[in-house]
Amino acid sequence: MSAVEVHSGDSPVILGLPHTGTYLPDGIRARLNERGRTLADTDWHIHRLYDGLLPGATTVRATFHRYVIDANRGPEDESLYPGQNTTGLVPVTDFDGQPIWTSEPTADEIADRKARFHAPYHAALAAEIQRVRARHGVAILYDCHSIRSAIPFLFEGVLPDFNIGTNSGASCDPRIEAATFELCAATGRSHVLNGRFKGGWTTRHYGQPEQGVHAIQMELAQSTHLVSEALPFAYDDEKAGPLRQTLAAILDRLATLAPELRA
Repeated sequence: MSAVEVHSGDSPVILGLPHTGTYLPDGIRARLNERGRTLADTDWHIHRLYDGLLPGATTVRATFHRYVIDANRGPEDESLYPGQNTTGLVPVTDFDGQPIWTSEPTADEIADRKARFHAPYHAALAAEIQRVRARHGVAILYDCHSIRSAIPFLFEGVLPDFNIGTNSGASCDPRIEAATFELCAATGRSHVLNGRFKGGWTTRHYGQPEQGVHAIQMELAQSTHLVSEALPFAYDDEKAGPLRQTLAAILDRLATLAPELRA
């Protein structure tokens, strides 16, 4: 199986989908313990939630699971949130801090996974960013994520429905940040800008507004679109309907903004 699925579109907006994949090579699956094999930390159904919301949008989706290697972590495994609990480039625990392997991956195995999975995903993403920027004079990378709304190991309390990350304003033009925040606020749902999630490595690495590349991360609480944030992590069409309307409005607004952002 290819490490990445790419659908090239003619919009200035690119959807990054690093955590929806569930593919595990047999040898890697065999070494996960029972807890790890539940794949609980998947961004469940996020590709389905965003499907068709912005005609012409490019999508770049990792097919592999984040337990193989995390496509939203830097290849050098630097901490994105120093001093806070988190998981690494190849996680050794789940989001509850519990071990997921019968034997942890070695340094050589991690290097192999970088080459086979992480590098192809980011090569594809970088190529699409370059293509879109060449076409439009600007590219807007919207990184799509979700997470359980309550994970005491990672954060206190309950997450807002919408968690917008722009690396504290450094990864995109202020108009992108403001438009996204405004549309989330208009729903009456809970929302936050640069709270617990300020944008992962993808947002921080590619977001270079001065070079015509803008990046923003949307971390949705999974309670917004799942029947339950537990097995079997089923998609809830009734919940997802109004959420899709909001997300479509956000993506449309960003696409409309693009001509104003040309360097």
